[in-house]
Amino acid sequence: MRSRVRCGTAAAVLGGLLLAGCGDAETDSAGGSAAGAEPVTVTDCTGAKTTFSAAPEKIVTSNASSLELLLRLGAGDKVIGTGFPPGKGTLPAALDTQAQKVPVLSDTVIPKEKLLGSGADVYIDTFASMDGMGGGMGDAPTEEEFKAAGIKHIYLKSTACAAMAKGPVTDLAAVEDDITSLGQVTGTSAEAKKLVAGMRAKVDAVQKAVGDTPEDERPTYFFFDYDAGTKQPFVVCNRQVAHAVITLAGARNAFGDCDGDFKQVGWEDVIAKNPDWIQLGVRDRGSADANEKAFDEAEKWLKANSATKGLTAVKEDHFLRIGSEQTTIAGVENADTVEQIAQAVHPGKVD
Repeated sequence: MRSRVRCGTAAAVLGGLLLAGCGDAETDSAGGSAAGAEPVTVTDCTGAKTTFSAAPEKIVTSNASSLELLLRLGAGDKVIGTGFPPGKGTLPAALDTQAQKVPVLSDTVIPKEKLLGSGADVYIDTFASMDGMGGGMGDAPTEEEFKAAGIKHIYLKSTACAAMAKGPVTDLAAVEDDITSLGQVTGTSAEAKKLVAGMRAKVDAVQKAVGDTPEDERPTYFFFDYDAGTKQPFVVCNRQVAHAVITLAGARNAFGDCDGDFKQVGWEDVIAKNPDWIQLGVRDRGSADANEKAFDEAEKWLKANSATKGLTAVKEDHFLRIGSEQTTIAGVENADTVEQIAQAVHPGKVD
């Protein structure tokens, strides 16, 4: 998965059409849900609304991240297809068994014709057609084509709308909103509340342990997006959910001073930051073994490259092997990543 979406960018790519699902879910004064008597309305980044009068029966997901959220919510039986499927063994056992039963419409981006002809009621999208970030996302349907096919098109807003955030993202509130919204749309609000509560408990425990650490004692942290290409690195800026993950873990995003979600920089910029820790941000290769091989490759590249082998993190073997998706895309595992980073950069402080 080589592209990330920015809601504003996606809107421009799609001719300014409004993209449903980049905003908060709204319910009427009765607090109804799509599975109940009252409709649920989801608003996008610009305020455009999509209303669900009933929970969708046929869902297609763009990738493993949105699929995993639906599985955790208990709505996995409604998923009739996915793109970018999770590799076998890359999800927890119970989820993995369910995930492997979901029809794979494409190993990468679902072709336009196949998506429109899927028979889906709703398409949950984490990214959209755009250039950059290592490649485009294919020929995406327009919103008019989605409408003609009877498919409601919604996004995970914490990823899709990142570039439009008014300030740095320092918590997981937008991710929690994504989970809450999906729970309302699919009629699984009770489970959504449990998932959010579990995330908060984990993050709160980390904050209790490291939250008071002075800024100058927090190690600097570089998310190395190996799959975006090594010629010129793409870095996570302060509007991306990864910035919140890093910050909550008690570290300092090496590129937290750049406004936006992602930015292409030069290796001289990374050298100037000289991070204390580097996350080997590898995207799911389809199996645990393949992922480990990719982590090995990323680490080897950093140690062999003349521009990076002298970095403090490289010389001290301060590498974290944590997948890209659970760091940069909305999901319950964002909280797990907060914990993993904190355990590494603040040894002995976090259980």
